[in-house]
Amino acid sequence: MRISIKIKFSIFLAALLLLTVFVLSVLVLEGIKKNQQVEIEQYLAQQATTANVYFIQTLMSESNKVPQTFLALKGKEFAAQLELISGQSVVLYDQQGAIVNKERASMTSDGIKKTLAFALNNKTAFLTAEESLYYMTPLRTGNEQVGVVQFNYSLSNNLAFYNQIKQMFVYIGTGVFMLSFILAYFYFNSFATGIIRLNGTVDRIREGHFETNTLRRKDEIGELSEGIRVMSEQMMKTLQDKDQEREKLTQAVHKLSLLDQQQKQFIGNVTHEFKTPLTSIKAYIDLLEMYPDDEKLLETAKINIQSETQRLYEMVEKVLQLAALDKYDFEYNKEKVDIEQTIRWVLNSLKGKMDKFGIQLETDLIEAYVEADKDCIAIVLINLMDNAIKYNKARGHIFVKNDLKDGQVIIEISNTGIGIPEEVVHKIFDPFYTVDKNRSRENGGAGLGLSLAKQYAETQGGSIALVSTDEAGTVFRITFPTYEPTEMRS
Repeated sequence: MRISIKIKFSIFLAALLLLTVFVLSVLVLEGIKKNQQVEIEQYLAQQATTANVYFIQTLMSESNKVPQTFLALKGKEFAAQLELISGQSVVLYDQQGAIVNKERASMTSDGIKKTLAFALNNKTAFLTAEESLYYMTPLRTGNEQVGVVQFNYSLSNNLAFYNQIKQMFVYIGTGVFMLSFILAYFYFNSFATGIIRLNGTVDRIREGHFETNTLRRKDEIGELSEGIRVMSEQMMKTLQDKDQEREKLTQAVHKLSLLDQQQKQFIGNVTHEFKTPLTSIKAYIDLLEMYPDDEKLLETAKINIQSETQRLYEMVEKVLQLAALDKYDFEYNKEKVDIEQTIRWVLNSLKGKMDKFGIQLETDLIEAYVEADKDCIAIVLINLMDNAIKYNKARGHIFVKNDLKDGQVIIEISNTGIGIPEEVVHKIFDPFYTVDKNRSRENGGAGLGLSLAKQYAETQGGSIALVSTDEAGTVFRITFPTYEPTEMRS
């Protein structure tokens, strides 16, 4: 069953106002009750102190200063004087709980008996019954309890005041509720009317009638009305352009199909590249099982298995690095990076590999800074330098330099390597592509280095390009925007 928004508004408003008045009344009345209780407790505590002081003074003026004897002989007189001083009805008990100044028949309530039991244990206790409060406090001489004093306090005035305030809240709350509900109803009724009109407009749009009128209101409902009008016009335009959108959708599906093919090709390449070293390892293990005593075969197998295992490890590591590139920008720790120091660190880490192949290194480095993730920069440089070593000639040269030009930090890495055929230059940044597969296997390459370097450079706002390649060698250029302090950028 459909319920109008006006009815919902009215019910919600009535419930909200009732809840507000009720909660406010309860809080105020509870505050009054607690305040009355605190005042009564403070007053009776003061009377208890007065009773103890008066008891000690009276006892000291007697020739017989034994408290128990005094209560037995003059307890009634003491209680009468205490009633005059406090203005309250007083019941005096000795330490055995016997009433000193009144008849035993007056103590008939079980509640009073329980309260007295607490008071006889040197504790202050009270009991509220109907319109009376029975306040019991120990009667002491020094630290020794000799009896209990009970003040009978009338709560009739407090209850009358509380009920008066409660009745006043009922009258005032009813009046405030009625007045607030009437005023709020007319105020919210205008909102409900606007929403109902907007709902009618939406129904017409659903039926295919896109001509709409805008409500003349300077609030969110007016803005919503204008938004519906704009949306209606946009829907008309969308319907008119549906053929173009269908074509775009067809193109998108085609692109997704190509992406799926690329993904399958990537998986196939990974499988193929992993299979090659595994096949070699398995072959040597089979040979060792057939000829376990062939020491020459064992030595050859150890070398080749170690080489293929290292190659397989590097491929796994680089595939994981490719997968890790799927990051958000905030996951990179961008900072001011000293390019000169980073290049020198990378070259130093690869010095052993260059010495192994007898490669000579030349550098021409200047001070320069970029804002990027230092680890990403290092990965780019390590992969390019690794390729420069792997695909270099025996006892070849590597030349590394950097420069500043037009707000860019430019790094060039060149080697005297085997070069890249012109017909495959466009494929060198593709994952798993290698120019010389035999040499790649020999040196542990999997065709992932350039792909990784390109993607890491682009995540940091940079780029990599092949500058030149021929029989004399190859030159790669890396470019990053130079670092700018925050105050200069603002």
